[in-house]
Amino acid sequence: MTARDVKKVVLAYSGGLDTSVILKWLQTTYGCEVVTFTADLGQGEELAPARAKAELLGVREIFVEDLREEFVRDYVFPMFRANALYEGQYLLGTSIARPLIAKWQIDIARRTGADAVAHGATGKGNDQVRFELSYYALEPSIRVIAPWREWDLTSRTRLIQFAEEHQIPIAKDKRGDAPFSVDANLLHSSSEGKVLEDPWHEPDEMVFQRTISPETAPDKATVIEVEFARGDAGAIDGERLSPATLLARLNDFGRANGIGRLDLVENRFVGMKSRGVYETPGGTILHAAHRAIESITLDRGAAHLKDELMPRYAELIYNGFWFAPEREMLQAAIDASQQHVAGTVRLKLYKGNVIVTGRKSPNSLYSLAHVTFEDDAGAYDQRDAQGFIKLNALRLRLAKALRG
Repeated sequence: MTARDVKKVVLAYSGGLDTSVILKWLQTTYGCEVVTFTADLGQGEELAPARAKAELLGVREIFVEDLREEFVRDYVFPMFRANALYEGQYLLGTSIARPLIAKWQIDIARRTGADAVAHGATGKGNDQVRFELSYYALEPSIRVIAPWREWDLTSRTRLIQFAEEHQIPIAKDKRGDAPFSVDANLLHSSSEGKVLEDPWHEPDEMVFQRTISPETAPDKATVIEVEFARGDAGAIDGERLSPATLLARLNDFGRANGIGRLDLVENRFVGMKSRGVYETPGGTILHAAHRAIESITLDRGAAHLKDELMPRYAELIYNGFWFAPEREMLQAAIDASQQHVAGTVRLKLYKGNVIVTGRKSPNSLYSLAHVTFEDDAGAYDQRDAQGFIKLNALRLRLAKALRG
């Protein structure tokens, strides 16, 4: 398929400089009709200007969708049931948003008769992979256009020059070179590049947008209770909340207590290492609370198996395989484990820390009668441990006796 063969393309559109230039570039390079799709994932930006700019650039079909509830319910919560952490630390805030955007682009392409989709991810990052693996998983024959891998607009100066040549409005604060790149949604914010590229230099406080500094957080702890059912949080301090509202509330608690900052050097799927500064205030609280409720409701074997599966599951999401059969298979196992994960966790939030101070559940496997240091009234015969230990020691004893 050549450029002339593309009739209509659905562009993931933010309304910023990059995607506005991409919109016009698609129109001029491919001579095609462009449909814009702007997703509200809780990034905290006004989306009306994106619609207005798309109209100014001659777009006839403009989609702006509030996806906050779908994002948290169908993507964030399933991921948190797995306690997913990439490379032991990253809560995957950017990674988990990409398959949802891609799904909507494909849906819109089908509705509008578009034969192509486009994104604004660069050729060096992970997002190009996440978008495109999702596109192909959902619509194998779709044409994908990745402008950053095709055009010659290789600098911010060239982008601005192109915008000026085509009368694309540029905000005054966009004319200078941005000190770092930011991606945000309801789960987190991610800052990368420019002043953050040297991993030895501590990030300036201006980098942080979702949290106050732990040093300036209140000297008095905030205590909250989070209620779970089937592995998902559903209430805070007894108040039932929708998924997106609950995460937003946890974000407020996290912000006020300096919780959720992470300075990480990670291994990108494309092969290079990168330094990112992440803020996941509500997610950090939710992760701690979920592990706490699992600690009393999950059987040891199930809990340990989940911990073994988690790195693989997290890597699949990070690498863009949300719609892959192996991720869906793992999700089914994870979801099955959550049937009895219900109850309440009490948390103390203090100067960047999330401290679990209590957990209770109607499905608790914790037996005080068995673990007490007092008289257990025959609940546990301590003499049983002797045979248990000898059976487990048998192979060790044999090996030592035979090999010296």
